[in-house]
Amino acid sequence: MSQRTVRLAENIKYEINDIIRKNIKDPRIGFLTITSVELTKDLKHCTIYLSFWGDEKVRKEGFEGLERAKGFIRTELGKRLTIRYTPELHFKFDESLEHGAKIAQILKDLNKEENE
Repeated sequence: MSQRTVRLAENIKYEINDIIRKNIKDPRIGFLTITSVELTKDLKHCTIYLSFWGDEKVRKEGFEGLERAKGFIRTELGKRLTIRYTPELHFKFDESLEHGAKIAQILKDLNKEENE
């Protein structure tokens, strides 16, 4: 990725986080963290990886709320950034945190077995 693309991805991450926090009042969108943002080379598509605090139901409802607000988020993003074309937004769940927690638990259990 070029330096410009990396910088733009970071700006998008910051701005989307700010838009969601300050402008979206949907109660389904609770505690979420934007873990990363990826842009295609042509800058037309943007994948936003998210992590939600809660169970599967909370995650599903959060994604529904984000999908409903996607047009508003994209419009606001276009107003805040100085780019020719505002990319299409795609929200995805970031499973890396869950995988990390599972691995940590497995290591903890293995260590516990060794000490017994």
